[in-house]
Amino acid sequence: MKIGLYFGSFNPVHNGHLIIASYIANYTTLDRIWFVVSPQNPLKDKGSLINEHHRKHLIDLAIEGEKKMRTSNIEFKLPIPSYTIDTLTYLADKQPEDQFSVIMGSDSFQNINKWKNSNVLLKNYTIVIYERPGFKIDSQKLNEKQILLDAPLLDISSTQIRGMIGQKKSIRYLVPDVVREEIENQLYYK
Repeated sequence: MKIGLYFGSFNPVHNGHLIIASYIANYTTLDRIWFVVSPQNPLKDKGSLINEHHRKHLIDLAIEGEKKMRTSNIEFKLPIPSYTIDTLTYLADKQPEDQFSVIMGSDSFQNINKWKNSNVLLKNYTIVIYERPGFKIDSQKLNEKQILLDAPLLDISSTQIRGMIGQKKSIRYLVPDVVREEIENQLYYK
């Protein structure tokens, strides 16, 4: 099976994430899209993160009924901070029959040289890249393992959503209603 790993903090998951995942599920040859919830991204501050189990739960709510999407807590079992190459190595060992690709925004791709063992990642894994505003990628500089998609984008971020929650502003239309209701009922973000 060809599985695209969509790594992220998803703090919280929002419609931009879901639109990208849906586009990739529908317009690539990947059989499944896994939202891989990272307990701690080594390049991000942990201070604003809600518990990883809560973040996974919000994604589960958002993608309920989607046949090609699921969440993964694989990084919950691995050392923190989470490194993509370590997760890929672990998965390749546990599921050698599957072929894993990495899904990332052009902002992350432009910083990939800062990642642990980025040369191994770039050499051995397909990278599915979606462009983010302000992070243009020159497709002429990509190799056959790097796929640039012309996916629809929403210029929203989890940081923006958390700020809106903190200011008691509505996040309706930025996240699925079921996610908004869960956030409001559980007070994950104060």
